Formats: sequence, structure tokens, C-alpha cells
Amino acid sequence: MAEATSTEPKLSRVGKRPVAVPKGVTVTLKDQQVDIQGPKGKLSRVMPEQTEITREGDELKVTSSAPGRDGARLQGLTRALLQSMVQGAATGYTKTLELVGTGYRAELKGRMLHLSVGLSHPVAFELPEGLNATIPAESKGAALVLECANKEVIGQFAATVRNVRPPEPYGGKGIRYRGEQIRRKAGKAGKK
Repeated sequence: MAEATSTEPKLSRVGKRPVAVPKGVTVTLKDQQVDIQGPKGKLSRVMPEQTEITREGDELKVTSSAPGRDGARLQGLTRALLQSMVQGAATGYTKTLELVGTGYRAELKGRMLHLSVGLSHPVAFELPEGLNATIPAESKGAALVLECANKEVIGQFAATVRNVRPPEPYGGKGIRYRGEQIRRKAGKAGKK
């Protein structure tokens, strides 16, 4: 007789793997508060109540007190958050945005980012705390390099900037991530 198979998808077991803490990164654990400091900055976060983080040598291990699937989910989430915090404090994160289009350019004035992207008005953003932006000289304002220790902050800010003028599928003009593949469409066919 064949064994019954479960229709529920299997959970990833990423939460069971330890997080390696590199040299130069200090981790402070107090209840659910985690503080991580490294060469690129200091990050703090309160982790979910049902998880416990322990330090064993130069590794962090996550265990969950929640039963079943919820426990495994929280364990995986907490481990992923810890991993991104450790990596951010140690090496930081970098995202590069490219401005493709005639006259499209970015300009930095102090902590303000000004974009000219074919709209009737320039668009201005204040850089979030801890995020640094540079415009490479060789790009002549057509590229923007973002650096930050916090993965969430850099990802959210880059997405907000990209949404000002997302790449359009016909001409490819717009703001895109470096290396992003734009799905192109054919234009109208000419008259016969």
C-alpha cells in the first residue's frame, strides 16, 4: 500500500543554520533586543517573542518556542534578519540605480537627492539616516550608487527612487537597478 503524502509544502530549514559572526563585529543580546556593531555601522532590532538567540563562540543560533509550522517560520525569519544585520554591519549593502533617457540625471545637494527624469518638475528626496549616496563622475549624473548597513532601508529607498520613473517596456527609458533585465515589447507596426 502506498504511503499517504502530505499536500502541505515543506518549510525551508534555513532557520536551523547558525549565523557566523566575522571578526570586528560585536553582538549584544539582551532579552529580545539585538544590537550589532561593525565597521559599517550599528544596527538594533527587537526580535519576535517566541524566538531565543544564543551565542556559541563566533556563531549565533536561533531556536523557537512556538509549536509546529509557526515556530519554524519565526525561526527562519529571525535567522534571516540576524544574517542581514551581521552582513550589513560587517560589509554593508550597495545598490546602483541607472537613469536611462535623454536628459535624465541625478544631483546631490547635501543630504537631498534631486532627480530630473522627464517630468514637469524635479523630484527631491531626503536621504534616510545611515544611507550614503554618490554619483560617479564617469556617469555624468546617469547613475546613483547607494550604500547602507541596513538592508531594509537601502532596499526601500532604492525602490522609492525607481518608482518615480520605472523603466518602460518600449523604449527602455526610466530608472532601473544595475543589471536589471527589462522586458521589452515591440512597438506599433507601420502602415502597410
